[in-house]
Amino acid sequence: MTGSDSPQEERDGGRPIAESCVVCGGRSRRLFAAHGYVILGCEGCGHRHTTPVHDSDHVARVYGDDYFFAGGAGYADYLREADLLKARGAGYARNLRRHVGVGSILDVGAAAGFVLEGFFSEGWKGRGVEPNARMCALANERLGPVAEVGTLESLETTERFDLVSMIQVVAHFPDPRRALAKAAQLTRPGGFWLIETWDRDSWTARAFGRHWHEYSPPSVLQWFSRSGLRALAKSLGFEEVAWGRPRRWIELGHARSLLEHKLGGGALRHVLLPLRLVPISSRVPYPGDDLFWALFRDSRSGSPLQTSEPRT
Repeated sequence: MTGSDSPQEERDGGRPIAESCVVCGGRSRRLFAAHGYVILGCEGCGHRHTTPVHDSDHVARVYGDDYFFAGGAGYADYLREADLLKARGAGYARNLRRHVGVGSILDVGAAAGFVLEGFFSEGWKGRGVEPNARMCALANERLGPVAEVGTLESLETTERFDLVSMIQVVAHFPDPRRALAKAAQLTRPGGFWLIETWDRDSWTARAFGRHWHEYSPPSVLQWFSRSGLRALAKSLGFEEVAWGRPRRWIELGHARSLLEHKLGGGALRHVLLPLRLVPISSRVPYPGDDLFWALFRDSRSGSPLQTSEPRT
């Protein structure tokens, strides 16, 4: 397929860029560039990531209000997706009952609290952490004092949770091992993580190659496969017990904004013309196979675990 990535690395000034893999510590080599950033592939575990992000204002700069309202790699209008996100949270809560039941949740990257609200509607209690102050304020106006401004890594609490949810979050962590180690500290013994993220090894991602929509740094910094995420979680004492591919609906305005950002001013932008004839508030089912969710359980106590078949 013409979109597939070549295994041959690109070179910068005649010399290959090499960095340590942020997941396994192995050697990562340059594959290609996207939006001015280098995409690296680990020679050992295969994980893909950008060069390490060290600037202290990265989160504030990338996930400010523009991320939620200005389109591009973010949202054209995040608030228009409120009912879709509430339904997503409620759907996950129902789907996980056979494993987790109902308990306390920490929602990482909670934004305006819509996913959290969906869990609350199914009997859960808990809180969220979100770096954007405006989003936190919106969540707290509706739900009470449930959202704290900050990141997972900066959260200070003695509370431990039955479930730490990271819906569309792990791909944004500058250092996913550090972030998930903090998640482990915040999970009660025998508790769970729910992670939804994009699948680098999916047919869709492979077909589009370097033009895959998720190669969109600096918002997205990590590109996992299911096996890679499973290995990282296991190294921190968490075993996969269930997984699946979600049935996801997306708002057309959001999809169009992402495509325009990805295509830029290139010749392929003409393919978006038919989309401009459809109301931006229309909802369509996401057509790709490149999204998955996984449930991980704390196995540090040594209790035996069983993995279920994939579910949607």
